[in-house]
Amino acid sequence: MTVRITKPILGGSVCAIASKSEAHRLLICAALADSATHISCPERSEDIDATARCLRALGAGSRYYGNGFIITPIDRDAENQPEYALDCGESGSTLRFLLPVCGSLFSKTVFNMGGRLPKRPLSELCDEMAAHGCSFSNQGSSPLVCMGRLESGTFTLPGNVSSQFVSGLLFALPLLSGDSRICVTGVLESRPYVDMTLDALQLYGVEIIEEEQNVFSIAGNQTFCSPQNARVGGDWSNAAFWLSAGAIGQNSVTCTNLDPASRQGDRAIAELLSRFGARVLWGVDYLTVSPGALRGIDVEVGDTPDLAPALAAVASIAEGKTVIRNAGRLRSKESDRLRAIASFLTDLGADISETSDGLTIIGKKTLKGGETWSYGDHRIAMSAAIVSARCDEPVVIRGAEAVRKSYQGFFEDFCDSLGGEIEIVKVASG
Repeated sequence: MTVRITKPILGGSVCAIASKSEAHRLLICAALADSATHISCPERSEDIDATARCLRALGAGSRYYGNGFIITPIDRDAENQPEYALDCGESGSTLRFLLPVCGSLFSKTVFNMGGRLPKRPLSELCDEMAAHGCSFSNQGSSPLVCMGRLESGTFTLPGNVSSQFVSGLLFALPLLSGDSRICVTGVLESRPYVDMTLDALQLYGVEIIEEEQNVFSIAGNQTFCSPQNARVGGDWSNAAFWLSAGAIGQNSVTCTNLDPASRQGDRAIAELLSRFGARVLWGVDYLTVSPGALRGIDVEVGDTPDLAPALAAVASIAEGKTVIRNAGRLRSKESDRLRAIASFLTDLGADISETSDGLTIIGKKTLKGGETWSYGDHRIAMSAAIVSARCDEPVVIRGAEAVRKSYQGFFEDFCDSLGGEIEIVKVASG
């Protein structure tokens, strides 16, 4: 799908959609619980649907009724099938969370993957699982086959590859008969995402003890106790695009359904936009960002890598130099996200260059606009859309359907809630 933005957003108020990061975690805990759970989740996305689809394939009940899910748990007392086949789509969270879970429950699971997912980092997790009873075939391509049963023990993982490896084991190890430990070496990047996992497990009555920083003790034979009802909070990662639009546009933008005390690391967008010079106003469950005199900043995104595309958009029109550091892991997202950010903003007239692990941006008053590409990456498409507010010419985004991965109604909210206008461009075939 090619989208031409004929009018950038005018400002206004938009409700933050349900967090896919929270949804993944609550859905998995519900499928492992002792009884059914109702999960309030007003919006879905391709990634959320991937996790729900895989849980159904494992024997859980998953019914979406318009405002949320009703999940009935996997019957772990039932006789297992010879193998289970899961379709993870392009969802890295689905794959990395369920790989250890399936290893703990089943003797053979086949993971089908799409897009760049087969090439995204996984070997460190597979190696640790292989040292504890599992084996794998076809690593680095799709399908990936996991065989054998996971055994308890001490699991050692690097902290600088993916926090999702840690979360996946945190879901799985309480199911084993023996006690286990997870030891993270080096700095645990994206630590807030592990905290979100710990919160979800605590909600379901699972006890995880952090003996010392990034060393987790997990007792075996634990029961996931359903809270009966759970709620997915608003998504700070996607709200960051609207809030950034408030910083760079002509009028303020308010995002509702945002918890100021959320454990989501991307809540940091409020502080970072304030550092750029935007005006930030907190409410009980909302945040309003208004334009200000923007100046470049130096920012480290090790804990908040998903903010990099929105931050780069703001930096492109902030006076002076912005340096985004510690973002090397973005090279193995849905795209080489560092290269994709540099490429799409260059297409639109920004002064931006890549470093080995980040970006350097020299801000301009406006960008020229023009045509660019999403690189199949939802966050690139959204970033290109919001920066149109400071482009002299209309912005055309090829591959704009990528937003569906995390935000199916992005362009509807762009138009209906915030006053933008788009048209779908028909691309000549052949």
